[in-house]
Amino acid sequence: MISLLNFATALFFAMGIAVAGTATAQNMLPTGRTAAPIEDSVYPASYFPNTEILGEDEMRITALGTGMPNQTKAAVSISFYVELGNGDVFLFDVGTGSTGNLFSLRPDFSKIDKVFFSHLHVDHVGDFMGLHVGGWLSGRYTPLHIYGPSGSEDELGTKAYVEGMSKAYAWDLATRTGALPDEGAKLEVTEFDYMQENEIVYQDNGVTIRSWPAIHSLDGSVSYSLEWNGLKYVFGGDTYPNKWYVEYAKGADLASHEAFLPPDALAPYFGWDMTQATYVATRVHSEPAAFGKVMSAVEPRMALGYHSVLSPENYQAILEGVRATYDGPLTLARDLQVINVTKDQIVVREASVDDYALPPAVSDEYINAQRSKEKEPSDKVQAGKWDGYTPPPMPDQN
Repeated sequence: MISLLNFATALFFAMGIAVAGTATAQNMLPTGRTAAPIEDSVYPASYFPNTEILGEDEMRITALGTGMPNQTKAAVSISFYVELGNGDVFLFDVGTGSTGNLFSLRPDFSKIDKVFFSHLHVDHVGDFMGLHVGGWLSGRYTPLHIYGPSGSEDELGTKAYVEGMSKAYAWDLATRTGALPDEGAKLEVTEFDYMQENEIVYQDNGVTIRSWPAIHSLDGSVSYSLEWNGLKYVFGGDTYPNKWYVEYAKGADLASHEAFLPPDALAPYFGWDMTQATYVATRVHSEPAAFGKVMSAVEPRMALGYHSVLSPENYQAILEGVRATYDGPLTLARDLQVINVTKDQIVVREASVDDYALPPAVSDEYINAQRSKEKEPSDKVQAGKWDGYTPPPMPDQN
């Protein structure tokens, strides 16, 4: 309710931000819809965000971005959103453009406070600033927690990246602190050794996340597994086929791993000659046939390939490459593809979203969170206000 807003929250309107009242499962829905559990294990053909109550023993993975650094409208850069039946949510990578798809799901941003970086290429972390500030604007009133690998040198690790980025947009953070909850501006980084093998990097509320090395460009890339309630999701990041993935991804219900364009498709896509395309596709990344070999060794319940633009000709080239070496259950990921995982079945669908979906309502906890003094320009700048305009009076505080 607007009447619940205090003066600091009212400043959102001056910043062009509409703030709604108390958030509930229902008011995150489009008008006229009611959230309901899935009955008899039969899922609708399309996923409409916030209309389905996730089962207590269920995992839902949404592909927010599956494409390349030079993203397209239909394939932005890499990010996967994981929701668990215990209420926990996690992000694995947050590549450029992916937060737009995250916002289209109208999630509860107060829960989106944990992101795991596989490595520091822009197509995997490029929307970090958008996630930090956008989530803070949209309901997160606690620090954003970032987990990621070290580098071969200190300045190439996750901690240095986050510190450098936050310095780069320090002006942005300074202007919003006061209007927004103070704690939401904070960043907490957990950096771990990129060479550790299947070691725990996160453990809480029955969820265990482990990391192991990946082989990609420079030292400092990793893959992750998330285990919860007898289910296992693996996020490969970018990597050349490696022994660690083959060993530690075993037992996965859903194993994601890049299935990059093969050289003869990659060359015209980037305008490269075959030498460069072959090097990138088969030495820096994993071409489809390599992805297939890895999945044949891992034998997941479902293999999930990503990191391409699935135009008709590309899709066929990738599919043929994978099927030359792997004949198991397979999904080639598209943006906003939704995968529900239970012990009994894996269901793959597409999310149906509104391109103009607004953020969900924020909670009372967000509205009432501690805020420091609001910011404003200096007197010398304020002296430049044009006397030809008089703003309307501020509303009464309630």
